[in-house]
Amino acid sequence: MSLKFIPAIFKSHFKCSSFKLSHRKCSSMHCNLEITEQNGIRRIVMNDPKTRNSLSKNMILALTEAVTKDNTNTNLRCIVISAKGPVFSAGHNLKELHSDKSCRCVFQDCSKLMMALVETPVPVIAAVDGIAAAGGCQLIAQCDITICTKRSTFSTPGASVGIFCSTPGIPLARSVGRKTAAYMLFTGYSLTAEEAYNVGLVSRVTENDGLENEVNHITSAILEKSHAVISLGKKFFYEQVEMDLRSAYEKGGKVMLENLVHKDGAEGIKSFVEKRKPIWSC
Repeated sequence: MSLKFIPAIFKSHFKCSSFKLSHRKCSSMHCNLEITEQNGIRRIVMNDPKTRNSLSKNMILALTEAVTKDNTNTNLRCIVISAKGPVFSAGHNLKELHSDKSCRCVFQDCSKLMMALVETPVPVIAAVDGIAAAGGCQLIAQCDITICTKRSTFSTPGASVGIFCSTPGIPLARSVGRKTAAYMLFTGYSLTAEEAYNVGLVSRVTENDGLENEVNHITSAILEKSHAVISLGKKFFYEQVEMDLRSAYEKGGKVMLENLVHKDGAEGIKSFVEKRKPIWSC
């Protein structure tokens, strides 16, 4: 993979821009995000093409705020993260990694963002059109669902500039398996969209002009489901993947029982028997 975009990360110049989220402004400084929420879908768009949408400290904090803000409100059903420009995200802003203290803060904040993606009770979708590298690849790997265009590429090239992509490798190895993760981490070579789909890094690949249609297709399917059931399911999904098989089944049986006694579980079964659409509580 060519690293010609890497030097641009050093050319950081941030302009604080506000965003709309239920008529609130972003409280994080220098947050180049555009955020809207409509019909239960919160759209978060990174808009800092001058730095290749780098995950600067301020961008990380702004993303975390955008993901976690009112995320337990049952009106929120799904979050979509995308970006403007030919690079979804080139990863961390290397200019900020100049001291032990600053590095520690950036990586701690980034870990909090990744956990926020997992712990947010609604599905988080990454919509990628372009390059997702290093921390950008980490971001899309940690999202619940990732959709990309055919021209998109994915890489963890940190070792090429002397900084091994250790933290990006965490969700990467949990998505694609050891052999592919090692290949990406040790060589810095990128995967094409098709390769990323074949190894399980992305969920769907679209034509270059079909990304928005696919996002709408998936979010529409999520909106048809019970908020409570999806939240319960997402929480257990991430719990069970870290369990041994026996423990997962033991816990899974209890979760299924919890789901069945929930009013939406009962409504789902009743509507199936009565051959009608379910009416969810939320």
